[in-house]
Amino acid sequence: MKTRKIFFWTTTAWVAGVMGISGGLSVAHTKSMMEGFAHLGYPTYFANLLGAAKLLGVCVLLTPSLVRVKEWAYAGFAITILSASYSHLSSGDGVQSLEPLATFAALVVSYWTRPANRSIPATSARFDVATRPEGFRVPGESPPIRK
Repeated sequence: MKTRKIFFWTTTAWVAGVMGISGGLSVAHTKSMMEGFAHLGYPTYFANLLGAAKLLGVCVLLTPSLVRVKEWAYAGFAITILSASYSHLSSGDGVQSLEPLATFAALVVSYWTRPANRSIPATSARFDVATRPEGFRVPGESPPIRK
């Protein structure tokens, strides 16, 4: 159990650090970050959008509650990281396009080792017959028998 917690916090800190730093540099429009965006063919305003999204995602990722929103943060980071890798590959950066995949691996380990209080319980996604509001029916379901 302790090893799992160490893996979770180490990989989560890695992802939060990478996303936080790159998000901050994007929002601040640093020279190196803006040159990178230009090299990849992105417009200048995209730095604000991506940077703000990364910073919000880091806040959600590190907050102990907000479990359902955290699922979206993991998904958003996965899309962002894989898109960065593809953008570098398409821009002719060669081996540099594989660099973001290390952060993606850390993101996957963080997701799979997260504690139970940071996961959506399997029962929360179900909508059992017993918990349905009265009169609610699933399309195609026959109406209840009245006595």
